Amino acid sequence: MKCHEVDYEIFGDDMQVVEVELDPGETVIAEAGAMNWMEEEISFEAKMGDGSQPERGLFGKLLDTGKRAITGESLFLTHFTNQGTGKKRVAFSAPYPGKIIPVDMATMGGELICQKDAFLCAALGTQVTIAFNKKLGAGFFGGEGFILQRLCGDGMAFVHAGGTIVKKELVNETIKVDTGCIVGFTPGIDYDIQRAGNLKSMFFGGEGLFLATLSGTGTIYLQSLPFSRLADRVLAHAPAVGGSNKGEGSVLGGIGRLFDGD
Repeated sequence: MKCHEVDYEIFGDDMQVVEVELDPGETVIAEAGAMNWMEEEISFEAKMGDGSQPERGLFGKLLDTGKRAITGESLFLTHFTNQGTGKKRVAFSAPYPGKIIPVDMATMGGELICQKDAFLCAALGTQVTIAFNKKLGAGFFGGEGFILQRLCGDGMAFVHAGGTIVKKELVNETIKVDTGCIVGFTPGIDYDIQRAGNLKSMFFGGEGLFLATLSGTGTIYLQSLPFSRLADRVLAHAPAVGGSNKGEGSVLGGIGRLFDGD
């Protein structure tokens, strides 16, 4: 199925929103709960599957939703369709700070492998499925990078990542990356997991026990602040789970501690 051709505009800096413009009859698919606003005459419906293969029967749709369940995503994707006679807009954003990356799938070889929670929205016709890494090391030690999403199509797709986004072009090159810092990469890139240095470095280096190795020729997207890393820091300093109250030396901070028992 050929993807719908949608126009778009991205607003903001670190809390970005993408506003997609739909011609009459055009549809964009999105993760459940990603929509911010939409204009009148845009209808939406939660559906099993991404709609890229409308001829698939119920069994095929159940298989697709089962794959999404493995990644921890919602079983449904929301389809937004312009039912009016003129151009209409619908906007989407991610649930945490970061950047939205517009990806023209036609220029990426029709495929992008990305982290399981990176997909935000895409033109109807884009196939959203999962990609298991076939290598044993990646399977056992990949962490966030073990189960990956595969986006296939020839239209626009939008993925989201945390912090600053860096796009790199590899030409028969290799780069080692923290598994959580990978946003996505094109099919020409080979993905594997390797041990991070010697035994002392693995346990005391603070970089994790294993690193992802990306090699080959193609495009990769990296993020400076994976959400898992941000969440770990927040939880580590949350008083409710035994964290310490740091840097709150103001009068208001002291008053707050009196009320909460600290």
